[in-house]
Amino acid sequence: MPESIPRHCLSFDVEEHFQVSAFETPMRRRHWGQFESRVEDNTDRLLGLLENRGVRATFFILGWVAERYPSLVRRIASGGHEVASHGYAHELITSQTPSTFREDIRKAKGILENILSQPMLGYRAPSFSITKDTMWATQILVEEGYVYDSSIFPVLHDRYGVPSANPEAHQLLTASGLLWEVPPSTVKCLGVRLPVAGGGYFRLYPYALLRALLRKLEAEGTSLVMYMHPWEFDPDQPRMEGSLVSRVRHYLNLDKTEIRMRELLQDFSFAPIREVFPQIEQMHSARLVPQISEV
Repeated sequence: MPESIPRHCLSFDVEEHFQVSAFETPMRRRHWGQFESRVEDNTDRLLGLLENRGVRATFFILGWVAERYPSLVRRIASGGHEVASHGYAHELITSQTPSTFREDIRKAKGILENILSQPMLGYRAPSFSITKDTMWATQILVEEGYVYDSSIFPVLHDRYGVPSANPEAHQLLTASGLLWEVPPSTVKCLGVRLPVAGGGYFRLYPYALLRALLRKLEAEGTSLVMYMHPWEFDPDQPRMEGSLVSRVRHYLNLDKTEIRMRELLQDFSFAPIREVFPQIEQMHSARLVPQISEV
């Protein structure tokens, strides 16, 4: 047993319900502005839930959302939460070139930093789309000033995942320097890594089973890295057209999300990612030293 129970990371990917990759089509993307926006109300509801429980988290905010709701970004930060980048346009990295990816993450970072006047240290890719084929993205993240990433999911999945990836928080050495990688939580059962970090898995598994799996990781001294989306707390959201698999993944048990989240917040201790892993702040400070010396 570990000497002390670790604190855990709670995070939210802030995007509209119609921006999820499961329902992505070029036609739909062009008409984003015509869909009903629910992200502000959903996120405010979530902020109230966290405030009532005295919990702070990391919010990976889409630049597209931040551009339209800068006051929401400020409310998140004023609640003591960490603000980080989810990119700008919610385009899978697997669909981007290195140059378009650089433009996307630079634009998102600039928008968020202009709103808050503070550096954005963290990034999470849309749908965890840093894979073996897009590992080049980690070098670009370092070059664009990001200190940590939370995109490499060590599971086998039809749209994302690097099954052989290190499941623990660790440093990645890129051609442009070091990057902290903070992967979503998984648990090994019968030789297979199962995702337990949140999202659709949080809504699919019976909560008693999920809690037992998370306790197993906690007993091993592992800090959990959980993720959710504000739209998952909105069972009344308009239904989108899509495949049966996509609709099941997106809409399954939305009416149970808030109840399960309340249980999760009662059962585990959470904090923002950059507080749970102080090495992130240390790396950021170390990067600033050469810049100060050059002035």
